[in-house]
Amino acid sequence: MDINTEVHNAFEVIKNGGIILYPTDTVWGIGCDATNEEAVKKIYALKQREETKSMIVLMNGERMMYNVFKEIPDVAWQILDLSEKPTTLILDNPRNVAKNIVAEDSTLGVRIVTEPFCFKLMERMKKPLVSTSANISGEPTPKTFKEISPEIIKGVDYVVNLHHDKVCKNPSTIIKLGLDSQVKVIRK
Repeated sequence: MDINTEVHNAFEVIKNGGIILYPTDTVWGIGCDATNEEAVKKIYALKQREETKSMIVLMNGERMMYNVFKEIPDVAWQILDLSEKPTTLILDNPRNVAKNIVAEDSTLGVRIVTEPFCFKLMERMKKPLVSTSANISGEPTPKTFKEISPEIIKGVDYVVNLHHDKVCKNPSTIIKLGLDSQVKVIRK
């Protein structure tokens, strides 16, 4: 399949409040417009996940990061520059996103992606993209498209037709950064 066609199809679904199943730089994800509270609710419902468990958001660069976080500690950029694998940063006080993806402690996990499909889709959306593993809450994270349960596939509005044969590596490293620059590794 052609990446531009897939970006177009996914974008049409997302701009109308739909949710998609798509390949990321790590595992398959369920996603939607990170500024659309109703779309985010659909993902929580599909995953049978409590809304108190926040989800992460993908971004395609520095500009989008600064649109969501007024202050980003310098150490965040250092960590991203030095990371050899996909790294999710949990940062304080996000804005311009749906309230129901922000954690109770007013933080949000974000990852800057270079994966071509995700990157191009966000260029079209001009908004961050929700990303949560393609499984029912509490079940193992699928490593391949074949491992994704039929319930999830039927539950999304669009399945991206790329990388169905890709075997996913591990989920991203997760690092929590406070505005006081305290660094805490949550998942290696």
